[in-house]
Amino acid sequence: MASSTPAIRFAAAFLAVVFLAAPAAAITCSDVMRDLRPCITYLKSGSGAPPSPCCTGASTLASAATTTADKQTACNCLKNAAKSINVKPELAKSLPSNCGITMPFEVSPTVDCSK
Repeated sequence: MASSTPAIRFAAAFLAVVFLAAPAAAITCSDVMRDLRPCITYLKSGSGAPPSPCCTGASTLASAATTTADKQTACNCLKNAAKSINVKPELAKSLPSNCGITMPFEVSPTVDCSK
């Protein structure tokens, strides 16, 4: 029985390394756009409160962006999308507060996503 103890310890250590070293799923631009698709009309020409599906998507994105890499990816995707679809910067900037959420970065076409 004593000879199996080192093998068990090795197996446990190996599994711990595998699970701890495995990268978490990263956010992609497709994820970002899927989550914020309900916001496009509002961000281009909206007034008043954003629609509920928009806030749900923004909340989903904010919850998913946990690592620095995820936050930078989401930030860059939003920045590029904001430029290409001509969103109103003031609506983009106020979206998180209008939805009652906190984003880990400013939603703006001019934000520095490296910080």
